[in-house]
Amino acid sequence: MVAKVEWHAGELYPRVGFIVTNMTRPPERVTLFYNQRGTAEQHIKEGKNAIVWTRLSCHRFAANAVRLQLHALAYNLANFLRTLTLPEAVSHWSMTTLRDRLVKIGAKIVRHGRSITFQMAEVMVSRGLFQHILDAIAALRPLPPARC
Repeated sequence: MVAKVEWHAGELYPRVGFIVTNMTRPPERVTLFYNQRGTAEQHIKEGKNAIVWTRLSCHRFAANAVRLQLHALAYNLANFLRTLTLPEAVSHWSMTTLRDRLVKIGAKIVRHGRSITFQMAEVMVSRGLFQHILDAIAALRPLPPARC
């Protein structure tokens, strides 16, 4: 049995938990193992809720396997976006929040002469934040090859 004590910001008293296990590792290693396991479970829960990767409605096993792989790819791409391109102000957003605020937003395309304007409400994401995200995504593009 390992006692796990955690101090959280703003709380007066620590949270004390116990890990009952048959592992023979030192207490620090047991705690690290269980913390990583909890993180993995959070990722699984997030994938189930945001990407809905448990919805495998096909009748054939092969089709469901492909569908699950596509869901995992979508989750990994969204997680890549979240960790590498999002500004610090929104890097803590969950997958559900990302989906609702960045992907499922209504917009209108207005054309005037030679210009095209992308108009969207600033209810979910401000113009500056949206531009910052687009700039960060554009910065991920590889540079064109140099000509000899």
